Amino acid sequence: MRILKSTLFLLVLLVMTACPGSKDDGPDVDSIGDPGSVTLIFPDNNSECTEGSTVNDLQSAITFQWQASENADSYEVIVKNLENGDTQKTESNSNESTITLNSNTPYEWFVVTKSNDSETAPESATWKFYNAGEGVVNYAPFPAEALYPSRGGTISVNTSIALEWKGDDVDNDIVEFEVFFGTDANPTVSIGSTTENAIAANVISGQTYYWQVKTEDAIGNTSISEIFNFKVE
Repeated sequence: MRILKSTLFLLVLLVMTACPGSKDDGPDVDSIGDPGSVTLIFPDNNSECTEGSTVNDLQSAITFQWQASENADSYEVIVKNLENGDTQKTESNSNESTITLNSNTPYEWFVVTKSNDSETAPESATWKFYNAGEGVVNYAPFPAEALYPSRGGTISVNTSIALEWKGDDVDNDIVEFEVFFGTDANPTVSIGSTTENAIAANVISGQTYYWQVKTEDAIGNTSISEIFNFKVE
């Protein structure tokens, strides 16, 4: 009889240890995901934004929109004025945010996705647009963006390189680029004009160089890029 009781006790113990976890078990860690970067919707990239409500003669309010992220708790919208470099940061708990901006001004924007359960905060792609102004028929080109060398980068070359950039324009009527280049932090020496998106420049080892691109369209509107810099090993 004692042997039978011991056997029954062992069987009960085995059944108890084989049962699945109780309802008091903690949450499944794998169910908590990092927030993904969002896809931008409006204003469209490289476009003229004519929608929005007028605030005054110089400003209008634009409603930025993007696709929601499944695991996001909030978003941060970063909008940069491409004329003066001023940046606005706006928090939003939904997938849109209305922001007041200067009219007849180029901007770029992107969205940062945030989650309370993750340290990851991915950024979306960056889009550019013109906030339309009253009576404007033709817009100045967007300021050029450096492609090569990358801003603040270090390169190894012998005597010359090809500076490369990207130029965009709402009206698609860019006619030329003028490039200013040198070792001065505020380059004023023009090394030439071109219809291409690249130009040759002479360099020497051990120097830091600065360069800037002026873009002109068919109407004579111009824009000037930020000052880019790189170092030659």
